[in-house]
Amino acid sequence: MNSVIVMTQTSKYEARELPIVHKPLIKIEPLSFNMDLLKLNYDWILFSSKNAVKYFYKYLEKVNYTHVATIGEKTKAYCESLGLKVDFSPSQFSQEGFISEFQASKGSKILIPSSNKARPYLVDSLLNEGYKVRKIDLYEPIAWTSHVQDVLELLKRNKVSALTFASSSAVKILCEAIKPYSISLPPIFVIGRQTLTTLRNYGFTGEIAEQQTIDSLITKVKESWFKNEI
Repeated sequence: MNSVIVMTQTSKYEARELPIVHKPLIKIEPLSFNMDLLKLNYDWILFSSKNAVKYFYKYLEKVNYTHVATIGEKTKAYCESLGLKVDFSPSQFSQEGFISEFQASKGSKILIPSSNKARPYLVDSLLNEGYKVRKIDLYEPIAWTSHVQDVLELLKRNKVSALTFASSSAVKILCEAIKPYSISLPPIFVIGRQTLTTLRNYGFTGEIAEQQTIDSLITKVKESWFKNEI
């Protein structure tokens, strides 16, 4: 096998001009939660990822809500593909972007179904802004062990020209997995400043996509691939 670009995000992406190998490092494990939370009335339901929409969609008919908000183009598009009207989505595809742009009546009730590993920034900031927030730990990201081992083998054989990460969770999983080995990582490309911060905390650095989208990430990889032949 020639050298490849390993993409570790959950959603698959193909680019014919690049030798991409898709190896998601995370699997999603649905969690049980307090179903009584569905009986309350909410002004907003906030989805911060496609997975949140995917795993909460079956509960929507049980919830009395008025508006839907999303973070990210893909999340918004996925909602709309399911027939859900999105009332607000920030121009910046991040929790920080949402907080800076979101405006609603103070005291509005907001439901956030998301990962149990989600950063507390979103909930804490909304509470500080005077909103009433309920968070549901809807699912848990767990390591996709076989894929982690596949990537380790490729790295050991120096078959990886570039690595991409779309979440801090994926960074943590791979960085913890390589600890017992003497492995030098190839150029790394990430989505989001939090992902980059996590990478740096493990002693590595990388380039960050201009926007928090897979398309923007691929653009950054292409720039390096064709310029430097990484």
